[in-house]
Amino acid sequence: MNDNNASRGIGFFGLLTIVLIALKLCKVISWSWWWVLAPVWINFLLLVLVALVIVLGSK
Repeated sequence: MNDNNASRGIGFFGLLTIVLIALKLCKVISWSWWWVLAPVWINFLLLVLVALVIVLGSK
């Protein structure tokens, strides 16, 4: 069975976020939660930026 829509795992940004959350909760790092969750919102901002470039570039 070859399913091209199957998930390929958690991905780099997801794994990085989990590691940073674990380090924060174990008090290994004392970063702000904004920076601990930065992989999530930076990845989202990059996706929005790429989408804007594609949409605005097609006009």
